[in-house]
Amino acid sequence: SVEVITKPGIRRLARRGGVKRIRGLIYEESRGVLKIFLENVIRDAVTYTEHTRRKTVTAMERDGKLRRGAYWSSNGLSAIN
Repeated sequence: SVEVITKPGIRRLARRGGVKRIRGLIYEESRGVLKIFLENVIRDAVTYTEHTRRKTVTAMERDGKLRRGAYWSSNGLSAIN
């Protein structure tokens, strides 16, 4: 569940991204965006693993599209699956 990601956790992620101030409404929005992002990453990692007929997801599958930037576009999350 994404609800277990606390406000301080979201704040720390934002600080790493260079954010100085955070409005109160941003926390729920951040949880929603993070949920979609993680679902896409996990779905692709499982697809790669199933395709190679293995049962263990490796860092290669996990990082595959992240390194190529397939999930991010100039205006946020992209719809590429």
